Amino acid sequence: MTTEKEFLEVYAEQTPNPETMKFVFNKMILPDDSADFPTRDKTESSPLAKNLFEFSFVNGVFIMNNFVTITRSEGSEWNDIIPIMKEFLKSYVEAKEIIVHATVTVDRTDYGDDSIVVAKIKETLDTYVKPAVENDGGQIVFKDFMNGIVTLEMRGSCSGCPSSTITLKRGIEAMLTRMIPEVKEVIAEAM
Repeated sequence: MTTEKEFLEVYAEQTPNPETMKFVFNKMILPDDSADFPTRDKTESSPLAKNLFEFSFVNGVFIMNNFVTITRSEGSEWNDIIPIMKEFLKSYVEAKEIIVHATVTVDRTDYGDDSIVVAKIKETLDTYVKPAVENDGGQIVFKDFMNGIVTLEMRGSCSGCPSSTITLKRGIEAMLTRMIPEVKEVIAEAM
């Protein structure tokens, strides 16, 4: 009896952030979660991220669904990095190594009377914003709503992206203030 080896493909895709590259798999590697590792010292929960930071050109790692976004170190060239990362990531996933250790996080924030507004904000972000941002190798996470101000966390290619301020103010803020009158401003939480 022979078993067929699953065909795994990894390709590189540019993001709006010139310092990041999205490495996309033809299968899910982290189905129901995401993991952001902006620095080497935050990798204890991810053997993959820990291994990636062993490369001198890796300055950040974001893992989600079927992709890994790599932030490069200053002075590194994508032409040199891409073939190395594609081969490493493919070998790592084919070996069925642990991507991220399972953790349980529960959002227990009580927004009181604003819970209906928060639900509208989250639904709007989930429907209109997150798919586009994830397509670019990043993630936007709702953090808080207080006094008309929505606070978001920018992860992956969004973190440090030159166009993220424009996306945040002209895109997300414009949409939320138009669709939800209680929203007056949208800001990004510093990481």
